[in-house]
Amino acid sequence: MKGIRQLAEHLAISIGTVSRALNGRPDVNEETRRRVLAAAEALGYVANQSGRSLRQGETKVIGLMIESSAEAVENADNFFLGVTSGLQHVFTRHKLDLLLLPCPSDEDPCEYLKRMVARRVVDAMIISNMQRVDRRVDFLSRARIPFIAVGRSLSAGNFPWIDLDFEGVAERAVERLVARGHRRIAITAPSSEVNLGYVFVESYRRALEQYGLPFDPSLVIRVKSSEQGGYQAARELLLLEDRPTAVILIYELMAIGLYRRLMESGVLPGRDLAVIGFRDAPRARFLQPSLSCFRMSLYDLGVALGQMLLARMPAYRALYSDAGGNRIWPLELVAGESDAFQLTNA
Repeated sequence: MKGIRQLAEHLAISIGTVSRALNGRPDVNEETRRRVLAAAEALGYVANQSGRSLRQGETKVIGLMIESSAEAVENADNFFLGVTSGLQHVFTRHKLDLLLLPCPSDEDPCEYLKRMVARRVVDAMIISNMQRVDRRVDFLSRARIPFIAVGRSLSAGNFPWIDLDFEGVAERAVERLVARGHRRIAITAPSSEVNLGYVFVESYRRALEQYGLPFDPSLVIRVKSSEQGGYQAARELLLLEDRPTAVILIYELMAIGLYRRLMESGVLPGRDLAVIGFRDAPRARFLQPSLSCFRMSLYDLGVALGQMLLARMPAYRALYSDAGGNRIWPLELVAGESDAFQLTNA
């Protein structure tokens, strides 16, 4: 038994009366309401939420659009697994559901988004994997759909976003390595057009300039943001004629692949090459030597994203008027042994 029509027939009362009883309308007497609710529970009645949503003009669903790829499946420490717990903490207070929308990596993200909007799947969107110029920003703005971005973009318009402090990561990592005598410092960057790669490389360039060090394009290793990408990065570093003495990674699981490739070549992290990772991922905590990396609360980031999004939705705006504007999310450096050695020529 699922439909309201069958429930009404079972009770021998009108569909309208059953509907009003289920929705707590005051024009239904208590005895009838009790009968309807008891029968609904006993017969397994399930409300047609899609029909109700169409009538009310809302779905009570928030979409989180992420990139879906073989790498994302393989990397168990996915960034968004932590963020969703914070998002749900905020949304469940208002009986809002969170729906993950995995966009295949071989599909145009904007076209995928248009399809979701056309189907009226969600009331608002959280978009991620921001491109240098991201057409989704313009589309959502024109469609007047509340949204927030995880990351910045050069797209026109004053759209809401929260981004990680890639500038701070580059600055503090370079500062730490220079203090230990390193002068040839490499970094990894995404091989895609994702905007965070541009932000990170430019921040790295400025940090080098601050210490009078030249920018060498050969020390910017562009690979996929994955464990396999870390393995590939180590291989490319080892092929350089004038090898760097240190490397800064842009993705948390890269360290695992990088360690493996270095050790296959007899190069020891923390002794022959200083390594600073990006984020304190659970799987990377067991690396030896222990990895110097950056720490952040994904749960708190999710809470902040959820509150900022609701502040842009008319039904919840008054409750989150202090959610604030665009934010750079801080990361804390956690010192390990992977970059602790001092160069003898420093």
